[in-house]
Amino acid sequence: MSGIDETRAFIPVRIAVLTVSDSRTPESDKSGDTLAARIEGAGHHLAARLILPDERAAIAQQLRAWCADPAIDVVISTGGTGLTGRDVTVEAHRDVYEKEIEAFATVFTHVSMAKIGTSAVQSRATGGVANGTYLFALPGSPGACRDAWDEILRLQLDYRHMPCNFVEIMPRLDEHQRRK
Repeated sequence: MSGIDETRAFIPVRIAVLTVSDSRTPESDKSGDTLAARIEGAGHHLAARLILPDERAAIAQQLRAWCADPAIDVVISTGGTGLTGRDVTVEAHRDVYEKEIEAFATVFTHVSMAKIGTSAVQSRATGGVANGTYLFALPGSPGACRDAWDEILRLQLDYRHMPCNFVEIMPRLDEHQRRK
């Protein structure tokens, strides 16, 4: 059965937030604010926060830099997951992924359908792993960030969540790089 096992100790993870937008500023970044507040409210560490324009190469470069940083366990981006010409966040994430977490998109779509109906079909939220770091790309609305955090990431990034969670397998994400 799914739920929190209170006999297990909470393990905080270090999470970076990347807002992808050509127009948002630190003062107007409501989606980034939503994620930062939820991350810290859950007891995790906000390891870094940045706003970048919708430029695929720059996004991928930042994702790679954070994946190489041992002080960051998870990267959550917000923005650039739609269908317009400037929406390139998903492509940048996939440039970096070693493995895609296909079910993340499926579960996010399911959660979104309950909130916004068939409009959920326009989201291209995605998740993956690179260099032992989890990466998630969320839509740019505060509501989508709330939904993804509250109904998926909050639980999967909690070591106490059973029957399984992302935290318990973190030490093994880069085991292929250690093989000789």
